[in-house]
Amino acid sequence: MTTANLGGGDGVSLLVGIHHVQLAAPYGSEERMRGFYVGVLGMAEVAKPPVLAARGGAWFAAPGIEIHIGVEEDFRPARKAHPGILVRDLDAMAERLRAAGHEVRADDLLPGFRRLYVDDPAGNRLELLEPVSGP
Repeated sequence: MTTANLGGGDGVSLLVGIHHVQLAAPYGSEERMRGFYVGVLGMAEVAKPPVLAARGGAWFAAPGIEIHIGVEEDFRPARKAHPGILVRDLDAMAERLRAAGHEVRADDLLPGFRRLYVDDPAGNRLELLEPVSGP
């Protein structure tokens, strides 16, 4: 990605970051999602405001990322669209995922990164990336 001309039409971007990524899941899947996002990935569950908690779903956070899981009646997993999540030790994460019974799909097509794909319990695709240091 180039940093040239990343501003708006006037050259000044008003964007400052991503607050969260929203993924969907079927009704009643919250416990499976907690088991994955908290138990496997190591995120913490974030309490939803009561008015939003009544809708179902769950929110999870780790340093630099927040993932919100919303429930949908006609749920279909995101098979192509996905969040790209930076990790500190891709090998350790891959082992943790495999030990929990998740299929890990390695990919070496993005220069400067080691990466893998895994599906959450609802079938949503996640990309996990570790920057490569050095040549």
